[in-house]
Formats: sequence, structure tokens, C-alpha cells
Amino acid sequence: MASHAAKPVEPAGTGLPAPERSWAELARQVMIVGLGIFLYFAVRGQTEGAESAALENGQRILEWEESVGLDWELGLQAIVTSSRVLTTLSNWAYIWLHWPVIIIALIWLHRNRRAHYILMRNAMFVSGLIGLAIFIRFPVAPPRMLDGFVDTVTELSTSYRILQPPDLVNKYAAVPSLHVGWNLLVGVALYLAVSNRFVRAFAVLSPITMSFAIIATANHYVIDGILGAIVAGVGLGAAWLYEPLPAEISYGVGDGEIVENESVDAASGQLADEVEVVGRPGEDNAPSFESRDHTLAEKSGVHDGPIDIGGQGQSQEQQHQFESVTSRSQRSDPTQA
Repeated sequence: MASHAAKPVEPAGTGLPAPERSWAELARQVMIVGLGIFLYFAVRGQTEGAESAALENGQRILEWEESVGLDWELGLQAIVTSSRVLTTLSNWAYIWLHWPVIIIALIWLHRNRRAHYILMRNAMFVSGLIGLAIFIRFPVAPPRMLDGFVDTVTELSTSYRILQPPDLVNKYAAVPSLHVGWNLLVGVALYLAVSNRFVRAFAVLSPITMSFAIIATANHYVIDGILGAIVAGVGLGAAWLYEPLPAEISYGVGDGEIVENESVDAASGQLADEVEVVGRPGEDNAPSFESRDHTLAEKSGVHDGPIDIGGQGQSQEQQHQFESVTSRSQRSDPTQA
């Protein structure tokens, strides 16, 4: 009979080896973020003297949007600023649905859904590099810096100055909107990693809400959100090609318990690795008790045929083991004295 020893794998839902949560792993992730910060400051230095070009490009975008019927910025902001409640909600969405959500999602995915964390991190890295390249070649001032718009975030909020101090913000990085793009990546990662319907609803609504907020607060143009989603999609595609999610965990599989078993084949004596996914009772993917019993019977060599009580038809070694076990059980049973 094969012996089994359960060994934990990546927390439920990935099927990957449990990640190293060592100082080396933390240092590696900090280095990645540090590289992004370095590149950001390099780009900021390249665009500091581009104010006139950025303002001109912003005006050109408004004119182009008007020619294709996408010039919704002034009308939408007029509706939002007519209500203090709508203005406040738009500011909150722009501020609190971005970096706080991204950071919390990355931390949770890193600890619980390692494959999804890597996918999201790599997608952010690729899309961020694309965005930085565009910021250098095509600096664009946001609508709030043009006539007729109100900078609701700066004028009516202090939280934004804490989360993103003005001295650290690239003022001419309106196109594309990584507010929309990266929130879209968070939504995709959470939707694939978690099957809870409330989390999935948030994953869908978050980038939609951010698309509204960037326009309502006059921080981006309509086309910025569209381009931000496209850039994020390119980053996601590149990240998937580089390291795709395993097929069995790509679409919301995450509530089952994944256990890796080490079993010793009784015939060959070789160590065999098996991975079993055990669903929760009552779920469609959870094996029934009958199927579990059948599986255990197959692993232990027990079949539905008649039991050979006397050990007939066994090899000489198996016959000897049977007689030895029978002899010991008789000695330990008082009724057999």
C-alpha cells in the first residue's frame, strides 16, 4: 500500500510552490519598485521644461476630441461641480481608488495568489515603461491647467498632497492615464484570482469609476482613459506571454485546498509526486464521497471483488505476511487463548 505525506503548496488557488517570504524576496521586490521610481524621476527631469509644449498638446487634444465627438470634459465637470457631494465622491475615487488599492492588492496577491501577483506586477512594469516613453516624447498638460476647468482635487482636498506630494508629480503626464490603466490591471488580477462575487464586482467597477473620476476632476482627457486601458492591455499581454497563469488557476479557481502528496509506489519503491485539488463539500468541483472512497480503494489496492480470506492466490512472500499478521492478532486477542 502506498504511503502518503501531505505537503502544503501555495495557499489555496495557485498550485505553485509556496513562495519564499525571506529578506531576499523582499529585497528583490523593493529593487523592482526602486527601479520604477528612478525611471520616474528621470522622466520628470526630462519634462520639467516642456510646459509650453505640454499646454499646446493639451489644447490640440481638446480640438481633436471635439472633431470626433469625444469632448465631454467640460460638460461632465459642470455637472459634477454643481454638487458638492458629487465633487467630493469624484475626488475620493481619484485619490483612494488608485495607490491605496494598488498597494493592498499587490500585498494580498503576493501572500495569497503568487502567480496572479507576478502577472500584475510584470504588467504594471511593462505598461509603466510604455507610459514613461510616451511622457518623454509627448508631454501633455491635463485639462485642469487649461482655461475653463476646475482643479477639484487640489482646491478641495488635502489627502492627495499626502499620497502624491506635488513636488513628486509629473504635471505633464496626462497621456496615457495610468490611473485607469493600472486600476484595470488590479481589476483583472483580482477577478482571475478570487471567485467571491463582491470582490469581482469591485474588480469590474473600480476601473469604470476611475475612468469617470479622471474626467470629473479635470486630471485627464477622455482619450487618456482609452489609451491607458490599451497600454495596460499591452502590458498584460506581454506579462502573460512571459509567464502565463497555469490553466487550472487562470479563471477564479481559488477556494479549493491544494495539497501535494509524496507517495511511495509499493511495486517500484520510487517516490512519486502527486497534486490533488480537493474542493469544498457541496461545490460542483468537489468530489463526492463515493468517488473519494473509490479513489482511496484504488490507491490502497482494495477492489470490489471477493476478499481472499485465506490468502489463496498470493505470492509466497504475501502469504507469509498474511500468516504473520494473523498470528500476532491471535496472540493479542484474549478470546483466542
